[in-house]
Amino acid sequence: MHYIEPLFRPPSEARSLILQITNGCSWNKCTFCEMYTQPQKRFRPKPFADIETEIKQVAAAGYAVRRIFLADGDAMTLSVRRLQEILQSIRENLPGVQRISSYCLPRNLRNKTVEQLAELNAMGLSLFYVGCESGDDLVLERVSKGETYQSSLEALQKIKAAGAISSVMILNGMGGTRYSEQHAVNSGRLMNDAQPEYLSTLVVSFPTGIERYQAGFQGEFKALDPPGLFREMQLLLETLELDSTIFRSDHASNYLVLKGTLGRDKDRLLAQVHGAIERPGSVPLRQEWQRGL
Repeated sequence: MHYIEPLFRPPSEARSLILQITNGCSWNKCTFCEMYTQPQKRFRPKPFADIETEIKQVAAAGYAVRRIFLADGDAMTLSVRRLQEILQSIRENLPGVQRISSYCLPRNLRNKTVEQLAELNAMGLSLFYVGCESGDDLVLERVSKGETYQSSLEALQKIKAAGAISSVMILNGMGGTRYSEQHAVNSGRLMNDAQPEYLSTLVVSFPTGIERYQAGFQGEFKALDPPGLFREMQLLLETLELDSTIFRSDHASNYLVLKGTLGRDKDRLLAQVHGAIERPGSVPLRQEWQRGL
């Protein structure tokens, strides 16, 4: 396989074949994301002939491939026709594949119909990782996400109507101290309206500096400390009214690890967060050296 690195994938795709069908991100303006800022990560689709060659090479090698993740961050920007060509090649050459997934920017579904997404789902593309980040329009504007509450909701509703699965990411701490409450409440409202199958939270982090992020907030951003992050998580959980969503807050960026199904485990998760706030030391927390992206 020929990869243009660095290469990223969701934690749950650790055992998947990573098939890089695009390089970088066509939007690439979010101030919280530095995944595709290197010169070699300038966005461009990979030619189909190269993709098909790699698929056939994997097949010829005899690997037992069960899952495939379509990289990079913007695979769904490709046309439905091109995605169908890729999926068809996978079906013909790797018939043992049981699941194909991809990151998905909400904007990439604006010109794709429910019927088209249902066709892609029938061909194996059944799971979309959607980085909503926040349900608050002001916070989304401050971080140059290029999305709104409504655009994110419409994308998630399309995925559900097509019979596919969505795994949504929300960034804990994204609004800083000033916008923490509205970020948590509106993110919870968005999830209530969308009812995704999976929901995960990560903590916004700045491994190469906070200056770019601060600029979007006009200097008013103040990062939440761990207790502040826990209080924001408490408010998010209190707002969430989900029927059957698998919830994970166990990414390496999180101080407090939370796992459960919402709403069944809502009270237990709230008790864990309450313990971290009111009784420091009673709940295991990651140390700084244990955290990362």
